[in-house]
Amino acid sequence: MNLLKKKGLLHSDQEFFNGGSTDQMVKTFAKNTSLFFEDFSIAMVKMGNIKPLTGSAGQIGINCRSVN
Repeated sequence: MNLLKKKGLLHSDQEFFNGGSTDQMVKTFAKNTSLFFEDFSIAMVKMGNIKPLTGSAGQIGINCRSVN
């Protein structure tokens, strides 16, 4: 609800409700917090299942705007 009042705790969160394509999603989640927490938990599980590249298979980005 704070995002709807332009009182988001984090600037990055408030950017989800700034007149753009994600405004409707913010409104939906504000009306149905159970849906938000359900979707959030699913997303966290998905992120937890990401297998990062390690050792010689991975890279540390020196500059995010270009490929090493």
